[in-house]
Amino acid sequence: MARLVKRRREPAVVQALRSTAAATLAYAAALWLLDVRAPLLAPLTALLVVQVTLYATITSGITRVNSVVAGVTVAVLFSSLVGLSWWSLGLIILTSLGVGHLVRAGDFINEVAISAMLVLGASHATDLALGRVLETLIGAAVGLLFNLFFVPPVWVQPAEEALLDLAGRMRRLLLHLGESPGAHTPVHRAAAKLQEARRLDNDIAQVDRALVQAEESLRLNPRVKEPLLSRVVLRTGLDTLEICTSVLRSVSRTLADLAVHRRDEPLFPPDVAAVLEELFEHLAETVGNFAVLVTSPLSSSSEEAEERLTRELEAGRASREKVAHMLLGRVKEHSRQWHLQGALLAEVDRLLDEMDVEKRSMRLAEELDRYTREERERHPVLYELRRRLRLPLGPRRRR
Repeated sequence: MARLVKRRREPAVVQALRSTAAATLAYAAALWLLDVRAPLLAPLTALLVVQVTLYATITSGITRVNSVVAGVTVAVLFSSLVGLSWWSLGLIILTSLGVGHLVRAGDFINEVAISAMLVLGASHATDLALGRVLETLIGAAVGLLFNLFFVPPVWVQPAEEALLDLAGRMRRLLLHLGESPGAHTPVHRAAAKLQEARRLDNDIAQVDRALVQAEESLRLNPRVKEPLLSRVVLRTGLDTLEICTSVLRSVSRTLADLAVHRRDEPLFPPDVAAVLEELFEHLAETVGNFAVLVTSPLSSSSEEAEERLTRELEAGRASREKVAHMLLGRVKEHSRQWHLQGALLAEVDRLLDEMDVEKRSMRLAEELDRYTREERERHPVLYELRRRLRLPLGPRRRR
């Protein structure tokens, strides 16, 4: 718990120090360039613009400048047509908010109205508007240059740790589901396992937030050689685990339904239960090895994880076939709840199919091709320039 609190506090403290330093530099730059007694807008802009990732800093700076320019433009137009009065102030607020939506000011939409009100109430509206725009530009430029010289860290490791933690929870759940299937299972215990499987949705949301931050830190970051490949590997890995959590809920629900129908007897006969317990152990190890494969940065460790994953998949398929043959013989003798037993086998097949090594390789190739095609269509000039300069293009170099 202490480690988790430390990891959550550290980015906030570092971000506060970075923002404070950028605001101080912006204040000094505005004093020197504009010769203004108290240039408060420049440090405020730098304070708001500096983010935890370089991509977020650039987008935040552009949005901030866009909102201020839109606000002062509205104010200059109003000042040339009408003066300052109660009705003109209300009208300029409504107009500024509407213009803010049109120019996509986002989180800085209130800045459009604030800039418009301040400029409209000044005696020299044009001079104040120009000074406000210049201060905003200085603050945004200082914030951007600060992040360029002191590049923010890459947040891939926290995302990988979150992904491994999610896989660990799934692994423990699979081992829990495979505990003593040949013994009597009370309904409340089977229902508790089902609730545990449903809580995995919250873990998926937390990992997704960590992965979004990691993806933003990879964009336009000079520290990363192949950002696209890293993004696609982690994203496809999370997509696979998300599908597996959905299948795990179905497995838990199937076992819970069997517990309801078989209140005074074991869920499975002893011989079937022994193989079924072995099958769940292989599935648990498959999930763990899959997460290690997704988060392994080195080729040697990834090859070892891929070999272990392949062995566990083969062992899991073999155990699944044994369980299927045993259940088939039992169904011919006793046809009770045969549909639930078939559903359990189908759900095991889905888990093994989702984590298959060959299927993952095909999925990665498709995603990399799709990202490359979209990049070429959106920015053809930049794509051609990068190709001529032979800069790393992730998918092509990897393939």
